[in-house]
Amino acid sequence: MCLGVPGKVTAVGEDIHQLAWADVCGVAVRINIALVCEGSPQDLIGQWVLVHVGFAMSLLDEQEALETLAALQHMRAVGLARDDEDANALR
Repeated sequence: MCLGVPGKVTAVGEDIHQLAWADVCGVAVRINIALVCEGSPQDLIGQWVLVHVGFAMSLLDEQEALETLAALQHMRAVGLARDDEDANALR
């Protein structure tokens, strides 16, 4: 299964490599913005993108990004609860 995670672009590079930095769940991640950059890279600062294996795959609006993050956090919580149940069953 492939999974993309929303990230908010915080900075962009000035060179030809089209690299940028994004905040992904509180972690600064270096990403390639070539697939989503249609104008000036500076225009992407503050924009939400869907990040997969270091590439910004598409632009997201803020509502979609926040809903996706909430869904991912819920999935994590469910997984942790199941882990706790499994651990208790083994005792």
